[in-house]
Amino acid sequence: MSPWLQQSLSRHRLWLNLWAMTAAFSAYFFMYMFRKPFTAASFSAEGQSYWDDKAVIVSAQVIGYFLSKLIGIRVVSQMPPQRRAWALVGLIGAAQVALLLFAVLPSPWHVLAIFLNGLPLGMVFGLVLGFLEGRRLTEALVAGLCASFIVAGGVAKSIGQWTLNFLTESMSLSLSAAERWMPFVAGALFLLPFVVSTWMLSQVPPPDQADTEHRSERSAMTAVERRKMLLRYGWGLGAISLFYLLITILRSLRDDFAPQILLGMGATIQPSDYAWMDTQVAAFIMVVLGMTSLVRDNRWALQLSLGISIAGFALTAAALVWTSSLSPLGFMVMIGAGLYLPYVAVHTTVFERLIALTRDRGNIGFLMYVVDSIGYLAYVVVLLLPKQVLLAGESPEVAFYQNFRWYCWSATGLSVVAAIVALVYFSYGLRQPQPVGTQRPPDNVLN
Repeated sequence: MSPWLQQSLSRHRLWLNLWAMTAAFSAYFFMYMFRKPFTAASFSAEGQSYWDDKAVIVSAQVIGYFLSKLIGIRVVSQMPPQRRAWALVGLIGAAQVALLLFAVLPSPWHVLAIFLNGLPLGMVFGLVLGFLEGRRLTEALVAGLCASFIVAGGVAKSIGQWTLNFLTESMSLSLSAAERWMPFVAGALFLLPFVVSTWMLSQVPPPDQADTEHRSERSAMTAVERRKMLLRYGWGLGAISLFYLLITILRSLRDDFAPQILLGMGATIQPSDYAWMDTQVAAFIMVVLGMTSLVRDNRWALQLSLGISIAGFALTAAALVWTSSLSPLGFMVMIGAGLYLPYVAVHTTVFERLIALTRDRGNIGFLMYVVDSIGYLAYVVVLLLPKQVLLAGESPEVAFYQNFRWYCWSATGLSVVAAIVALVYFSYGLRQPQPVGTQRPPDNVLN
């Protein structure tokens, strides 16, 4: 770390926030280049086996990612700040080695390789988040961080498609060989940029006294503290976990199977389309949720974030009702905005303001990894369903699109109920905020 740079950033609040947002956005954006480019491939070349099916490959990576979230509940919540940067570089290095194995190992061992690729990547978000939480502008900073994974999903698929075209046309590889090498080649392009972004994160100074007074000090958590927090807010966290689980399934299906959804709607897809539609969604989400940092009262901000989540479900329903009036890309943008509003609200505001309000000893990373692990477990279950459940119909793409619409309707209805329960619970179930300077509330913080 550079003491001079940290002192300079601490003296200039605007530059500090811009530096932190840029570093977090770019670090997580580049992480996606090790995770998502392979989803641009169809893995449907003639003669390939069951183990080469896209759903199997996606499932293997998601299972690794899910296990990473479980591991992260402990690792991320206990990680000392001074070790975060080195941990990030190590995790990305391990993921890139796994992509090399994906390219060279014969079937079915390449499925194990993509599982090993997902295993380290699930902990990256929590480590990056640790550099941003507990600040007066945390919502704006984390909105920028979340914009990275909204944009990166589309950009990664575009990078993957361009890399496939290069390998098949310029390098004369067969389609099946190009699909196996494409993730490694795409990741190699972003190794150095990721290291630079991680160095930038390591220069971000910790929250100052004013941050701590307004948002509370954030610290590593013991097993006892983690258990007490879950028991203390069980009903509210359970309701949040339910709607977060449902939204995780839908946004993951939209992200991983965007080509199938668009083809099912009759769209002709260009590589740049993925990046374009997700950029629109990210800009909308960043503005709406970044502005919640302007609300100083932690209780009001917590309630507002849950209200925004309910508005997101309404936007999702509107996209389903107005599908015939929208272009395929317009539908993907609108439903993406509706799904990402509650998904990102949990990341940016809900847990940040809950800890600030109650002044519990803890960090966002722990709560995020609890709900993330539950959400990704549900997504794994969906991916492992028999193909007939997802693809029964006149053609695989049309069937997938029609079933996706049905899932959206079902999940939206349940999510609205869960979000209302959480809103009522956190509006009336918490006592008055602890005085500034109090770190640990009494165990009977709930009425």
